[in-house]
Amino acid sequence: MSLPADNEGFAEGFDMGGLLEQAMTMQRQMMEAQQRLAETEVTGESGGGLVRVVLTGDFDVRSVHIDPGAVDPDDTTLLADLVAAAFRHAVAEAIALQTAGMGVEMPDVGQLLEGLGGLELPGSPGLDAGTDPDGPR
Repeated sequence: MSLPADNEGFAEGFDMGGLLEQAMTMQRQMMEAQQRLAETEVTGESGGGLVRVVLTGDFDVRSVHIDPGAVDPDDTTLLADLVAAAFRHAVAEAIALQTAGMGVEMPDVGQLLEGLGGLELPGSPGLDAGTDPDGPR
């Protein structure tokens, strides 16, 4: 796709206000999702609950609980393994929480492109990045 030198015709179908509104909505939704992640806690545990780690959805460590039964002064390696496993579990839970999107629905990229007057992504059908259909300029 090539634009006329004076951008004549480009403004047809281009709704800058609508595009800006969509971008602001997306930004607000992202900020709300980040806030919910920061407030939501997940728990990872190991050893049948002997070690528990509580993280927020944005990976802030809130607490670590170690049951006294997990402490063997002669085998601190086992305790270290239990703590590491509990952290891995908590991190996996936080990632799952983030992946779930906390209920935020993001607009489709196609909707944003419609706001740009129907422009297509490079490499998508109808837009050959390597050639100009009007020939060389």
